[in-house]
Amino acid sequence: MTAILHIRRVAIGRPGWLALALAALCLTAVLSVTVGTRAVGWDDIGAALTGGTETIGQAAVALRLPRTALAALAGAALGLAGAVMQGVTRNPLADPGLLGVNAGAALAVVIAIAYFGIDTLGAYVWAGIGGAGAASCFVYAVGSLGRGGATPLKLTLAGAATSIAAGSCVTAVILGRNDIAGAVQSWQVGGVGGATFTGVIPMLPFLLVGLVVGLLSARHLNMLALGDETASAFGVRVPLARGAALVSAVLLCGVTTAICGPIGFVGLIVPHLCRLLVGVDHRWLLPLSAVTGAALLIAADVLGRVIARPAEVDVGIVTAFIGAPVFIWIVRRRQVRDL
Repeated sequence: MTAILHIRRVAIGRPGWLALALAALCLTAVLSVTVGTRAVGWDDIGAALTGGTETIGQAAVALRLPRTALAALAGAALGLAGAVMQGVTRNPLADPGLLGVNAGAALAVVIAIAYFGIDTLGAYVWAGIGGAGAASCFVYAVGSLGRGGATPLKLTLAGAATSIAAGSCVTAVILGRNDIAGAVQSWQVGGVGGATFTGVIPMLPFLLVGLVVGLLSARHLNMLALGDETASAFGVRVPLARGAALVSAVLLCGVTTAICGPIGFVGLIVPHLCRLLVGVDHRWLLPLSAVTGAALLIAADVLGRVIARPAEVDVGIVTAFIGAPVFIWIVRRRQVRDL
C-alpha cells in the first residue's frame, strides 16, 4: 500500500493533493449547508446569504452557515496542531487528545465556570488556552524525567495519565454542581451544534495567530526532525523554534476546546494521512493537514446528522469512532519498537 501511495504521490504531486483537499473542503462545506433534518435548495442558500429567513429552509441555512464555519476552523486548528506536535516531539502518536492538552483545557474551562463564574466566550477562550498550556508543560516535564529524556513512549504515557486525571477532576468538580452539570457534560462530548457567528468571532484572533505561527514553523520543524544538534549546526535556535511551534499548538488546541469541547483523534489521523500523501516536508504537510482537518470535521458533522435523523450525533463521537481504529492501525503499523 505504501508503494501505491508513493506512485500516486509522484503522479499527482504535492500541489495536486493540496488542490484535491481544497476541493474536498468546498464539497463538504456545501453538503454541510444543504444536508440535515430538512433538505434545502440553492434558492434558500442565496436568500439566507442575503439575510433572509422567511422560510423554514432559509432559517435552516442561516443556522448551518456558522456551524459549518466553526467546524472548518476547529478542524483546521486540530489538524495543524497535531502535525506541529508530532513534528516538535518527533512522536508519531502525538495528538492534542492523547497528550492531555485537550483535557487540560477542558479542566481549566470547567473550573473557571464552577468557581469563578465566567460566562463569556472570551473568558472561556483564555481559560482554555491557560489549561492547554499548563497541561502541555506538565506532560513534557513528566515525560522528560528519567534516562533518555522525553521519549515518544514516555510522552504518550504521561499524556494518557494526564488525560485520565483531568477527566476525573472534571467529574469531581461537576458532581456537586447540578446547575452546570448538564451543560458541561454535553460540552465535554465535543460538537459544533448551536454555533453562531457571534460565538465564532472571539476565537478568530487566537486561531489566526496560531495558524500563522504554526505554518511559519515548517522550516524549523524540518530541521528539528534531523535532531537538535544537526538543527543547531544549521543555525536554528532549537529552544526558540520548539517553543514557538508549541505555543501555536497550545493556542489552536486551547481555543478549539474552549468553544467546541474536547474533540479527539483529528490531530492524530489527519497528519498521518497527509504524510502518506505528501511526505515529511512540513512546508507541504502543515497546510495540507489544516485543509484536510477542516474537511474531515465538516464531513464528520454531516455524518452525525445523517445517521441519527431526526436527532444528531455530536461530532466528537463520530471522530472517536473513526479515530480509534486508525489509532490501532498506526500502532500496529509502526510496531512498538518504533516508539
